[in-house]
Amino acid sequence: MALMKQAVIPEFFARLKKAIPEPETELEYDNVYHLLVAVVLSAQATDAGVNRATTPLFKIVKTPAEMVALGERKLIGYIKTIGLFRTKAKNVIALSKLLIERHGGEVPHTHEELQALPGVGRKTANVVMNVAFGEATIAVDTHIFRVGNRTGLAPGKNPLEVELKLLKRVPEEYRLHAHHWLILHGRYTCKARTPECPKCVVNDLCLFKGKTTI
Repeated sequence: MALMKQAVIPEFFARLKKAIPEPETELEYDNVYHLLVAVVLSAQATDAGVNRATTPLFKIVKTPAEMVALGERKLIGYIKTIGLFRTKAKNVIALSKLLIERHGGEVPHTHEELQALPGVGRKTANVVMNVAFGEATIAVDTHIFRVGNRTGLAPGKNPLEVELKLLKRVPEEYRLHAHHWLILHGRYTCKARTPECPKCVVNDLCLFKGKTTI
């Protein structure tokens, strides 16, 4: 796999930053608990689809205790438009109970504590730590995995490999927002089937051999 030269990576991120100076998650939430639930629900689903489901849900549920009181059956009614909704409902109720039992109803700050919650994997933990707590973590979803490999920025055979390579290669000044820039770039420009290479701000730095020209 082609590897982008370390010397051009600062320019790569400088251009992404210029295009989107203050990138943010596209998931909608009012508090850290909402963010955790939204990220759990977003697995194999679009942020827009999750937002449609959680907008009415989050109006009536603000805390883990309120989620437990709502119950699994009623929760399913809100999230049934999202893929894997039955499993996700079960996980959300279970993680809400654990937040009450182990953490006083608060969302914990560490990888270990977050990943001990039902339905929370490394990617979800990274998103929560980054967005809610300002940690310079990089959550590798399908977009980042594709961009990391396609551009030569951080090629890897699995998400963890790409994540560890990004943490090593992304300059410190860009690390906090790196995963947002890469997600948005993958979602709107470096698309899976037909990347929009002509409008790409890092086209000349990218090592992808199959660049589109139209």
